Amino acid sequence: MNVLLILGHPRKDSFCGALFEAYRDGALRAGVELRTLVLADLAFDTDVHTESPEQQHYEPDIRHARELVDWADHLVFVYPTWWGASPALLKGFLDRIITPGFAFHFRDPDKLGWDKLWKGKTSQTITTMDTPPVLHRWLYRQPGTNALRRASLGFCGVRSRRALMFGPMRLSTDRQRQAWLERVRRAGLAVRGGTLRKLGRQVTPWLMALRLQFYPMSWAAYTIGALAIAGADVFRTAVYWWGYLCLFALEAATVFANEYFDYESDRNNCAAGPFNGGSRMLVEHKLDFRNLRHGIAVALTAAVVCAAFAIELASAPGTVTVLLAVVFVLTLGYTTPPLKWCYRGLGELDVAVSHSFMVLLVGYLLQGGLWWTATPWLLALPICVSILPAIILSALPDHHADIQAGKGTLPVRLGARAATWLALALTIAAAALGLIMARMAPTHVAYHDIVWGMVPHAGLLVLMLLRLLHGRERLADRRIDAVMVVALSYILWFVAIPFWNLV
Repeated sequence: MNVLLILGHPRKDSFCGALFEAYRDGALRAGVELRTLVLADLAFDTDVHTESPEQQHYEPDIRHARELVDWADHLVFVYPTWWGASPALLKGFLDRIITPGFAFHFRDPDKLGWDKLWKGKTSQTITTMDTPPVLHRWLYRQPGTNALRRASLGFCGVRSRRALMFGPMRLSTDRQRQAWLERVRRAGLAVRGGTLRKLGRQVTPWLMALRLQFYPMSWAAYTIGALAIAGADVFRTAVYWWGYLCLFALEAATVFANEYFDYESDRNNCAAGPFNGGSRMLVEHKLDFRNLRHGIAVALTAAVVCAAFAIELASAPGTVTVLLAVVFVLTLGYTTPPLKWCYRGLGELDVAVSHSFMVLLVGYLLQGGLWWTATPWLLALPICVSILPAIILSALPDHHADIQAGKGTLPVRLGARAATWLALALTIAAAALGLIMARMAPTHVAYHDIVWGMVPHAGLLVLMLLRLLHGRERLADRRIDAVMVVALSYILWFVAIPFWNLV
């Protein structure tokens, strides 16, 4: 493993210099081949004066730096974050070395397409700041780190490890600084034996592509259905787990298929976030189309095998077979041809129905329930309606990209404002249904006491949506992460309270 350690602080005697030394100590103890670049010691023009950077004369230090970058398998940048970005010295260095023919190659000057010549390299960024890192990450969205890791190194094919951020420096104590130095020393030591945790690099893109943050909701709805049979003396554990494993594998196949068939929309999305725009693993080339095809095939095979075991153990195998077939069609059809529900204006309804009525009914039937009884349908109705606002709102930032890809989401078909008004109305409708279910005989036990948290949460979401609607900014094509957090957490009242009460 060839590691190039770069100090991007203009002052060598800074705390960044101490972090630089700590990483070097750890990496040398790890036994890797290590080279260093201290940018403050280099003599080069940080400005690009020619039409294209590769046309400018390369000073001896820049030529040496290019040779080291070409030699390195792993690049480590240590620098301060000033005003949200890296110092001018580091930015100027990148301007001079990230050049066509060396870091990337445009396939056709008139078309969007390029070869990433640094593909196979990895990187690590270590930065200090006066802003608390949590605010820099979530409030400011780490602009400097994203610019370096994604827009610069990522453009050239470099895969980045998680950034190390330390701060606020101005308020830090000697004890904190010693702890930070030790953490960076351990980061250097993590390249022990010339590997950068290859297994982790292979597994992480798949974990990201799975989007595991959305699975607990369907699990809770499925479990509510399994617990909802009045008078059940024995909980059938084996069939419960085979049923859930089937649903889990099916959801995995679905998100992989969404990543595969939604590539054009995701690629054009300039407002992608944690709740929209896919996992970005295909767009960022951390997985390719071949990987995803294999992932879909493996997940689907697992889902079918688990479904077979669940059907074998079910008391009404014929009914369960039909229901699972419907679930397979609904979930896979979200983006998979020829159905492509999300391209026909039915995507939001498809997600809401499959994650409420369908999964709850599967749990209910596998425990011996009957599909025509009112209980599972009534239990699932508020869940379904509560899901719809979040699904509708999640498509607002994707508005422009979806139009380009021909994707007919509700914000595309209705317009951003009308879709937001619809989400607001559905928020109120879900709260009203929750109150009704808390008083009805079949669902009273499950929805008992939901009012205390659900109503204030609904009020907060309604106020946030009204603020969106009456604001001056465009509703479409911009991140609405705070609204999405409130909309998604609103669903929890409709699954967590029934789950708790039934357990």
